[in-house]
Amino acid sequence: MSYETLVYEVRDGIAEIRFNRPQRLNAVTRQLYAELDAALSRAEAEHDVRVVLLSGEGRAFCVGADLKEHKAGRTAFDRRQYLKGEQDVCKRLLELQKPVIAAVNGYALGAGAEMAIAADFVLMAESAQIGLPEISIGNFLGGGVTWLLPRLVGLAKARELVFLGERIKGEEAVRIGLASRVFADEGFLDTARGFARKIAGKAPFSMLLAKEQLNRSAERTLDACLTAELEGMMFVGTTRDWQEGVDAFAEKRAPVFRGQ
Repeated sequence: MSYETLVYEVRDGIAEIRFNRPQRLNAVTRQLYAELDAALSRAEAEHDVRVVLLSGEGRAFCVGADLKEHKAGRTAFDRRQYLKGEQDVCKRLLELQKPVIAAVNGYALGAGAEMAIAADFVLMAESAQIGLPEISIGNFLGGGVTWLLPRLVGLAKARELVFLGERIKGEEAVRIGLASRVFADEGFLDTARGFARKIAGKAPFSMLLAKEQLNRSAERTLDACLTAELEGMMFVGTTRDWQEGVDAFAEKRAPVFRGQ
């Protein structure tokens, strides 16, 4: 399958998806949302893919909506379908049955920031900036960020990021809990790939369950979490990967998980 707005490559268990509209700083269009949704489905279906790495070509991760497309005289229905594209993609990122890493190599603004925040891990280059300017331009937030952001950084900091719309860099994003790691600009993508390889080496079924349970934990009671954990432990105990983990520990070697 070929894409016009994305690059899709698989290596070392990593499905690398890169926004590929560098001439527009990877601003999003309806086509980009549709192709990204299809690429995520493809990565989820491919057995050899263990983790998804999302990044952008050129000097930006994604600067949000392509304003030229907004001026194209679309109907209200067309606009709603475009906006729903982001909602669908961010929900897909949140619920994908494989870990998703957003490698923010440059500007991540508006919808770009919202897609990054929907990933399981946000890695940022030192010079990268992330921000939510929607309120400042009379727009509104999307991608489930009003649900996610307070959970990540707390309500007070979420208000600050949203109401002021200021851009922050990697070190500040890590400090407040918005990002996981910040890496040097030089060789950033290679460093992000190294991080992704570490995740790709973990047991797939265990990661799937961990992602699901962590994302739902705030909506569940303690008893519900305990029950879900018990069911998860019982399930992974039936897999070949569980036995591989036990054997590797006993033999003092690194396990090789096969998703079986």
